[in-house]
Amino acid sequence: MISRLLLSLKRHYWKMRAPARSPTLPAHPEAARTRVHPALRFGCDLVLDVGANTGQYGKRLRELGYRGRIISFEPLSDAHAELSARAEGDALWEVHPRCAVGATLGSGNLNIAANSVSSSLLPMLDLHAEAAPESVYQGTQVTPIITLDSLLDSHIRPSGKPYLKIDTQGYEAQVLAGACDALRLVHAVEIELSLAPLYAEQKTWRYFIDLLEDAGFTLWELRHAFSDPRNGRVLQLDAVFSRGNG
Repeated sequence: MISRLLLSLKRHYWKMRAPARSPTLPAHPEAARTRVHPALRFGCDLVLDVGANTGQYGKRLRELGYRGRIISFEPLSDAHAELSARAEGDALWEVHPRCAVGATLGSGNLNIAANSVSSSLLPMLDLHAEAAPESVYQGTQVTPIITLDSLLDSHIRPSGKPYLKIDTQGYEAQVLAGACDALRLVHAVEIELSLAPLYAEQKTWRYFIDLLEDAGFTLWELRHAFSDPRNGRVLQLDAVFSRGNG
């Protein structure tokens, strides 16, 4: 799998070189308009939108034709308020009460980024701050932390076909650590893979490939997410993993 990933990265290197962007926005708007979203391709009936920010991802899902359930999770208070307003009137788009998603139930100090989307429960490293100065932290707030496993009885049906999207700014490993049981029910995972650490104690791409392969998933898709505008170095990819052949 590692050799196939490296070959894919080499093949798509020039396509993926692009300025830094918000991790939740498409690098190529025309491609985003025409592609079939994996949740649609796989016939998923529930999208768990972990790290929803202001609802950009859910909005795009609707624009691409997904009409199933969405449950969005967001810890930042201002972003959560905008997310709730955006989902209002959509009966199948649920916004969970403000929280982060992690490995255990509790609370944590959320670092608030100036650009909102880079806010994280982890300290930011210099590489990230220097590549995207608009992302530097400017404050903190306390947020509740839940686990995906805590939602099994109330939100995730064993007979369903969930799609798990994780965009949590370095906190992806903790999200998956709190989803040991939930992950067995998930059909596909969309996750941000960092090629170099951008947050303290962050796991990088090799960790997640091994983890998700061991859990029965296959790498399905790679897309550019974030580059260092100073030198074009690709720092993050969006990856989709699916069970079996989709």
